[in-house]
Amino acid sequence: MNVPPPPPSPESQTPPRSMRRPMNDRMIAGVAAGIAEYLEVDVTAVRIAIAVLVLVGGAGIALYIAGWLLMPAEGNDRSIAQRLLRSRRATSN
Repeated sequence: MNVPPPPPSPESQTPPRSMRRPMNDRMIAGVAAGIAEYLEVDVTAVRIAIAVLVLVGGAGIALYIAGWLLMPAEGNDRSIAQRLLRSRRATSN
């Protein structure tokens, strides 16, 4: 008889990973370092990819700014965009 394995216990499950801009290994805002850490690749490869995207059409600039606005910094629970939206809602009420 084929018996399925028991479900994993909550203690054995790893928490979901989140993308954060680290405080160390930054060159500008830490976006490339955060992406590299999340994807578990070398930060130099991510920086080269962003530079290529900047040179080929400028998409790298928009993506970098989006990453800076949407990725929270290490030690913060909210991104810059979330803080701006929250402060805007607080002043409009």
